[in-house]
Amino acid sequence: MPSDPRAVLTRPAPEPDATVAYGEHPDQIADLRRPAGSGPPQPLVVVVHGGFWRAEYDRRHTGPLASALAALGYPVAQLEYRRTGQPGGGWPGTLTDVLAGVSALPGLAEAALPGQVTSTPPVLVGHSAGGHLALYAAAHAPGAVAGVLALAPVADLAEAYRLDLDAGAVAALLGGGPADVPERYAATDPRSLVPLRPRTVVMHGTLDQQVPIDISRNYVALARAAGADIRLIELPECEHFGLIAPDSSAWPEVTSALRSLHEDH
Repeated sequence: MPSDPRAVLTRPAPEPDATVAYGEHPDQIADLRRPAGSGPPQPLVVVVHGGFWRAEYDRRHTGPLASALAALGYPVAQLEYRRTGQPGGGWPGTLTDVLAGVSALPGLAEAALPGQVTSTPPVLVGHSAGGHLALYAAAHAPGAVAGVLALAPVADLAEAYRLDLDAGAVAALLGGGPADVPERYAATDPRSLVPLRPRTVVMHGTLDQQVPIDISRNYVALARAAGADIRLIELPECEHFGLIAPDSSAWPEVTSALRSLHEDH
């Protein structure tokens, strides 16, 4: 594993096999990757990238993850969306983009990669802020999501605001704190949206310095108490970025969890 865990954010990856648009804005797109092998068509895996919802982070840093999943035989879409710091990003555009993309991508991928993708609901793999967006999509469009693998998700927006994660990232997304825009937190905070219907696995490294693991511990406990089919996998010796790095010690755990979700449907 590289000495700097953040190196995965700038690591090159093979070009995607196709790019499709689910809206008219230049960021309402997704990169598609064909599954290796020649098996029957499969449900799509939609990767929702993190970066604290900010414009400076885009889908390209999930290229190594997406290409590695495609090499394992999964059809993969790397979802892009409008982010804070650009027109239309933040509330509500970031959230409505993800909902629209998740709903449209299986059909778009089936057309772009004929014979390799089914148009059935996808499994979502979301990292960090992308984990929040995956949980949000599963809560608001449960029929469009088969399962969620949330990697170090920002699963408590009010607590993330209180902790000032990434210097005001939640306030930039929602336009203020819980006391300022309570209705926005009620609509978007995963803790307000339990229980999720889709089966969910949350994975978090105990050494995470970007998103404290207690956020996942508390969210999963709350969701389980509400009746959700959810489990938490804690990874000792893993920090924030190893979860999306195919050469990390966490990678076999990530692929095992995805396999369990993907094979369910």
